[in-house]
Amino acid sequence: MTFPLVHPALDAALVARSYFEPTAVQSAVLQPEAEGRDLLVSARTGSGKTVAFGLAAAATLMPDGALPLPGAPIALVIAPTRELALQVHAELAWLYAGAWIASCVGGMDIRREARALFHGCHIVVGTPGRLGDHLRRENLNLSALKVVVLDEADEMLDLGFQEELEFLLQATPAERRTLMFSATIPHDIVNLARKYQRDALRIDTIDRSVPHDDIEYRAMVVGGHEVESALINILRWYEAPGALVFCATRDATRRLHLALVQRGFSAVMLSGELSQHERTSALDALRSGRARVGVCTDVAARGIDLPSLDLVVHADLPTNPETLLHRSGRTGRAGRKGVSVLIVPHSKRRRGEQITNAARVRATWSNAPSVEEIQGRDRERLLTDPMLEVPEGQERADAEALLAGHDAVTLAAALLRLYRRGLPTPEFVGQNFLPASAPSDVPRVRPERNQSRFNEPPGEVSGGRADEQGRDFVQFRISVGRNNRADPKWLIPLLCRVGGVTKQDIGSIRVFDTDTRFEIRREMSEGFAAAIAELPANEPRISHAGDGPMPARQFRPKPGGFKPDGFKPGGFKPGGARKFKPRD
Repeated sequence: MTFPLVHPALDAALVARSYFEPTAVQSAVLQPEAEGRDLLVSARTGSGKTVAFGLAAAATLMPDGALPLPGAPIALVIAPTRELALQVHAELAWLYAGAWIASCVGGMDIRREARALFHGCHIVVGTPGRLGDHLRRENLNLSALKVVVLDEADEMLDLGFQEELEFLLQATPAERRTLMFSATIPHDIVNLARKYQRDALRIDTIDRSVPHDDIEYRAMVVGGHEVESALINILRWYEAPGALVFCATRDATRRLHLALVQRGFSAVMLSGELSQHERTSALDALRSGRARVGVCTDVAARGIDLPSLDLVVHADLPTNPETLLHRSGRTGRAGRKGVSVLIVPHSKRRRGEQITNAARVRATWSNAPSVEEIQGRDRERLLTDPMLEVPEGQERADAEALLAGHDAVTLAAALLRLYRRGLPTPEFVGQNFLPASAPSDVPRVRPERNQSRFNEPPGEVSGGRADEQGRDFVQFRISVGRNNRADPKWLIPLLCRVGGVTKQDIGSIRVFDTDTRFEIRREMSEGFAAAIAELPANEPRISHAGDGPMPARQFRPKPGGFKPDGFKPGGFKPGGARKFKPRD
């Protein structure tokens, strides 16, 4: 299907940009029933919405075939973030060649924006906060407005811009057209549409049975302490020309960005604490290829459009399905294929499965790439690298001179060294975590309902799946015992943290005078052993203790019988005796 004729100038601009076939949303807004009407459109991120609303507004903005002289703006586009507003400005600039387009976004010189508005324009693109400032200062005149576009309306409401949006919409003429574009249509968007649109045409271009054909979802299960190492290996495995890493907090963004830079990755950081100049520089580095990895928070990455972005990594699990889809929507745009990888700590694998199921995405579950797998992939990439093409001219003469003076194997080894010099070193990560979606062949035996932890003998605590014969478990020891006040209450969280296991993977625990013996499920024991081998010196020493049955417990009652803490002759007085004064 080819683009229908809209306007000679716009048609020429589309051809110049190699736009020959419309996307689903572009085709929908150009149907005869949509002409001249308010539109409520739901379309995925990266589906060509900017060109869609630019084409949809053309007949209203140019009824006589040409734009009027610049003056009070005739079109207003509101976007949730600075980056998205600037991208919309750039898209409309080539689509409406010759139009005067002003941008009003936070972080820019407000006086320069005011001068541009004073001299006149055709289209204004901005963020709700900055547009509201110009309207209150009477820099922005909306009396001649014909079209209002709300781009990513759901995100603007999520960011708390509802009051600013209503303030702007109430200042516009009643006979305007209102085009609302949103990835989702929640209840708040419906209410906003009912209040400010007239007989709007509802257009839905999202096939919810398939979340995104162009995005491959992967979920990789790792130990809780191996998230950073797994991220490094994922970036090394894919070697994508552009990648975004999503974190939950600014602190996590700073930490991961520093870790990647220290390991040799060309990475930049995107967070709300950066100035507009710093954000623009970081995005320019990603677009130009000077940086290949962007570490960002959810809010900072909204509206980012990177044409060469092939990989999205969720270093912190998304909080909900919508966040997963919004993050992943940064890749797989404009017909390109992309990969979205969730790093799932072993203790949160159930949560990861719940999020992917709720988002209706089918993720492939696996372990993170190992060192050996990455090295094998590096060898494959080297053998197919374009630099191995046949040399010509002076390059061939130089190559022959090298070959005449050196052995061929020596030259090949030098090539390998040069190739590997710029590659960050992969990290060791555990490879024995069971994928959440794969059925486990280890039965999960729950303790009997009438079994109580307090009925167990002192020095022994069941992990919920203890086997008296030691079957299906491997025994370990930790160098703290009863003399060090060892207690399963803090031992279990310690083992989960340092060994990348969950409470369900721990069998029996027996505390002795100088050490503690505990069991780890056999399927997790290899990864646990590898994790504890990397422990720093300040952690308690943990070692393998064999596969046999647990040693006999040591129970030594205190002289004089068991006395709970706080016991004193004359009765148990917690916190000391207090005088009792009856109420009146």
